[in-house]
Amino acid sequence: MVIVDDDEAVAQLLHDSLKDLGIEIITCGDSQLALEIITVKRPQIVIADLHMPNISGMELLDKTLNFDPAIEVFLLTGDYSPRGAVEAIQKGAADYLTKPISVIELRARITKALQQIAMNHSRPEAARELASSCEFHGIVTRSPKMLEIFSVMRRIAPHFRSVLVTGRSGTGKELVARALHLLSPVSDGPFVVCNCAGVPETLAESEWFGHVKGAFTGAVSDKSGLFEHAHGGTVFLDEIGEMPFSLQAKLLRVLQTHEIQRIGSLAVRKLDLRVIAATNRNLHHEASQHRFREDLFYRLNAVGIELPPLTERKEDLPLLESHFVAKFAAEYGKNIRGISRRAQRLLSSYHWPGNIRQLANVIANACLMADGPLIDIRHLPLELRSVDQGQVSLASMSLAQIQREHARRVLEMVGGNKLRAAEILGVSRSTLYNLLAS
Repeated sequence: MVIVDDDEAVAQLLHDSLKDLGIEIITCGDSQLALEIITVKRPQIVIADLHMPNISGMELLDKTLNFDPAIEVFLLTGDYSPRGAVEAIQKGAADYLTKPISVIELRARITKALQQIAMNHSRPEAARELASSCEFHGIVTRSPKMLEIFSVMRRIAPHFRSVLVTGRSGTGKELVARALHLLSPVSDGPFVVCNCAGVPETLAESEWFGHVKGAFTGAVSDKSGLFEHAHGGTVFLDEIGEMPFSLQAKLLRVLQTHEIQRIGSLAVRKLDLRVIAATNRNLHHEASQHRFREDLFYRLNAVGIELPPLTERKEDLPLLESHFVAKFAAEYGKNIRGISRRAQRLLSSYHWPGNIRQLANVIANACLMADGPLIDIRHLPLELRSVDQGQVSLASMSLAQIQREHARRVLEMVGGNKLRAAEILGVSRSTLYNLLAS
C-alpha cells in the first residue's frame, strides 16, 4: 500500500491506523515521487490526498489507473463536494473519503478492498461457477424477465408445433430457439436454421420446399428442401418478416397440414417437425399494413415469446461480462481475470443498441487488445470511449424522473452502496429510498 499526503501528520495517522492489516505500507509526501514508487512497487492500494502540489490526487488517480487499472485508489479531501465525488468515482476511484478521517470507517473500507482484491485473484474460476449456475441451455441470466421466459419455455416445450420469438437484434432469439428444440421431444432430431433475409426470392421456394428433376431450367436432379431436412426435428426461420409474401401461403399450409410438395411434383410428403420463427419486426403492424399475411401471423403467434433488450436486464451485465471474458480469454489463450472498475462503469452506462451480440463483440475485441490481467477503458471501442454515456434526454423527463435517474446513476457508480450514494447526493438514506421508488 502507498499513502500519499503532503501533510506528514495525516500520513502518519493513516500508517498507524492500517499497519496491522498485514501488508507493507509506504508513506510519501510528494506525489511525483509517489508515482515513481507506484510504478516500481505496483501496490494493491493507493491512498492519496486530493489537493497536493506537483500532481493532484485526481491526476495521480488517472496516471495510476492508466499504469495498472487493478490498483484500488482511495482519494482523501478536506473539501468535500458531491461533484468531486462523482468525478472521482467515474474516473475509477475505489472511494472518496472526507477529512477528518474516521479510523474505524477507514479500516473497514480498506479491509473490504483487500478482501475484494483477494476475491478478484480467484475471479475467473468463480465467474465460471457463477455463470454455470445461472445458465439455461446456453443463455446466461438472472434477470426476472428472462427467468419468467424460461418458465414459459419449459411449459410449452413438450407440446409446441410453432412458436414466434420476437425481440430486437442481438437479444438471443436463436439461443431461445435452440433451447426450445433441446427441451422438446424431438431434441435428438435435426435443428435446421434458415435466415429468410439471406435467400434470394427467386431461389427461396426451391430452397425451402425442394424440387424434382426438370421442374425448371437448371433443375438437373431431385432436391429436398430445408423443411424435409428438418423432418423429425425443428426448423428455425430467422427474420421471418423478410419471407416473400408469395411464399407465406405455402408456409401456412406446412403449419396447418404438416405436408409439403416439391416444385414440379404432385406427391405430398408428410412431415413431423416443429417450426420456430423469429423477427425483430412488429408483425402485427406488418399484417395491418398488408406486408405480412395476417393468418400466418396468428398461426405463428399462437405461442409468442418476446425477449427484452439488454437495457431492460442491466442486472445481467456483470454476469454476461464475466461469462464473455472467461470465454474469449480462454479462446485467445490470455490470462485475463476481469474488467477494471472504470471500464465496468462505462459498460454499465452504455445503451447497447446491438444488445448481447454487441456486448459479446466488444468483450471479444477487448480481450484481443488487453495486455494485462484486466480489461480497461483503453481496450474498449472508440464509440464507447468517445460518447458521454451519462447524457440523458432531459427535455422529455419530469423533474421527478430526472431526480430518480440521477440517484440511480450515482448508486451504480458506488457499486450499490446506498450510504455512499446518499452522502454524494447530500440526502438521507430514507430520501434516497424515496427517490429510487418514485
